[in-house]
Amino acid sequence: MEINRIINNTLLFLLIFLVYRLLAPRRYRLPPSPAVSLPIIGHLHLIKQPLHRQLHHLSQISGSPIFSLKLGFRRAVVVSSADLVEECLAKNDIIFANRPLVLVDKYVGYNHKTISGAPYGDHWRSLRRIVAQDLLSIARLNGFLHIRVDEIRYLLSGLDKTSRHGFAKVELRPRISEFTFNVIVRMIAGKRYFTQEKEGEQARFLETIKQVFEIAQASNPQDFLPFLQWIDYGGFQKKMIAFSKKLDRLFQNLVDEHRVEKRDTMIGHLLSLQESQPEVYTDETIKGIILTLIFAGTDTSSVTIEWAMSLLVNHPHVLEKARKELDSQVGLHRLISEEDLSNLPYLQCIISETFRLFPPLPLLIPHQSSKDCVVGGFDIPRGTMLFVNAWAVHRDPNVWNEPTTFNPGRFEGKDQVETHKLLPFGMGRRACPGLGLGQRTVGLALGSLIQCFDWERTTVEEVELEEGIGLTMPKLNPLEVMCKLRPAMYGVIQGAILQS
Repeated sequence: MEINRIINNTLLFLLIFLVYRLLAPRRYRLPPSPAVSLPIIGHLHLIKQPLHRQLHHLSQISGSPIFSLKLGFRRAVVVSSADLVEECLAKNDIIFANRPLVLVDKYVGYNHKTISGAPYGDHWRSLRRIVAQDLLSIARLNGFLHIRVDEIRYLLSGLDKTSRHGFAKVELRPRISEFTFNVIVRMIAGKRYFTQEKEGEQARFLETIKQVFEIAQASNPQDFLPFLQWIDYGGFQKKMIAFSKKLDRLFQNLVDEHRVEKRDTMIGHLLSLQESQPEVYTDETIKGIILTLIFAGTDTSSVTIEWAMSLLVNHPHVLEKARKELDSQVGLHRLISEEDLSNLPYLQCIISETFRLFPPLPLLIPHQSSKDCVVGGFDIPRGTMLFVNAWAVHRDPNVWNEPTTFNPGRFEGKDQVETHKLLPFGMGRRACPGLGLGQRTVGLALGSLIQCFDWERTTVEEVELEEGIGLTMPKLNPLEVMCKLRPAMYGVIQGAILQS
């Protein structure tokens, strides 16, 4: 009898213990927080712009390259070291392959069905394959080479008119933006929308795309405080519904035009595939791809080129070394071509150093954990948002010597930098598939500007390098610089203009 009582008590104890373990909330060893979390809002009051600098500041307060935040009803973790990036996006890549669901992507991003916002799964893998293999493959990029060449000629022609007779002040941002925007949109739709004379369809298209950028870069408290969605705080959802319909009509018109005209563009290619696989290449899928390519492929490249030119006029010895390389490898009898880029290692070093100091996405697009995992020895619960502070990683003194100094020479002799240390295109499964196009666009534009023109600052003072607010970290004040056509390139430029 005593033995039976002991057995029964033991079984009862085990049952109680198992029920407790199943029902009791798990105690996580979370990364440290920089401050006490306030009721309801958590750490939202600590979020200030520019966000990458503020998160770096909070990392220093917490004393750790990994720290946690409570953003309203959401838990977030921020990592700011190369080793932790590798742990998150290599070791735990699948776990962090998800995206947090946000309202902008619900309304503008076709209910989380674009390649940038879709949850990790079969649909996302299908989109990734379409973009990487069907649209941005080496063969297809080579097929659109004439577009990039044409747009470079337009860019050089405009600068030639301004500076043919001597140094003239130019603001580079609108010229570079026109170049990168038209490259992408001509590949997608076969039209030049960004011109000096904007009216009618052009004006409507550009205004709508501008609104997309503004909406995407705006913070929305409803994403972190869901109860605000119930009352539609600020009328945000009502505005998003109206705007999403406007944007959808714009893109649907492009798709319908291609059905009639059969253009040799990305939309035309996708419609040809739609004929045999209509369930995969739906109109909605095509419109989502249009949105992603425009958003990811324009601002990132133009911002990088502007930062690079700002750094070069502040360091004329670097500019001169790059020009000598171009004169040696390309010469003065023709314009630089994409085929030349592989023979211009110092130009590539300048681009890499620009990416390091001013990454086009200082904070990578947020990830979200799909299950519990461990990073840096800390517990990361399922559903945690992950912010990777690429800007901080790129300026980590434990990785980079004199991290705030512009020194392209640090990359000389290095065929490749470890991807977790230099993150201009992200890392892992959700890395940007447009790496090849971005490198071609930036390399060709920057090389052409250096080859064809002399550049100087407008004053003896160095160009300021203060960062503005935005997902792509634009320069706070647009770059104004003195530009003059190199006499040796006059005939080459004129010949290029006649071909355009």
